[in-house]
Amino acid sequence: MKKRSFKPGTMIYPLPAVLVSCGASPGEYNVLTVAWTGTVCSNPPMCYISVRPERYSYDIIRKSGCFVINLTNKALARATDLCGVRSGRDCDKFSLAGITPGKAEVVNAPTIEESPVSIECRVVDVKPLGSHDMFLAEVVNVLVDERYIDGDGRIDMAAMQLIAYAHGEYFDVTNPAGFFGWSVRRKKVIRRERKPGK
Repeated sequence: MKKRSFKPGTMIYPLPAVLVSCGASPGEYNVLTVAWTGTVCSNPPMCYISVRPERYSYDIIRKSGCFVINLTNKALARATDLCGVRSGRDCDKFSLAGITPGKAEVVNAPTIEESPVSIECRVVDVKPLGSHDMFLAEVVNVLVDERYIDGDGRIDMAAMQLIAYAHGEYFDVTNPAGFFGWSVRRKKVIRRERKPGK
């Protein structure tokens, strides 16, 4: 297989396309779209977002020390794009995008009611990296829309119709391609009972 070289760049795709909500009071509530985000540790649960210092939300997050990562789905695709191309300096993005600020349980920042999953985060460090600063944060609470929790208490991620971002486009990630451990899982051996006389 022949491959072609490209200059070094951000080519780790797809990425979550999340809506990050912030602001300690309704007067400063804002939301921005972030693709530079991910998990960095499982115990304690920690994640990050990378934000350009010139972004309107940067100072809000830096001052409050917290934010909420709201996962997005097909129903939120337009709002996700809109919140990434408009600035909170010029408009109320909650109102413009038709999304509703909700109440977080632990952090002093709004959630997005329409989001299937809202991840409450408390900043533990800010690392200047270049074009972006990375907000390293501890996950202190997770809110999941009850419509996506089955009778056994399991979260149905496929039903959420989540979207991802890859090289300037948003993609539907609804259909699973496998599950953790399926590549090494043994097939069940079906044993038939021997009937008497056989």
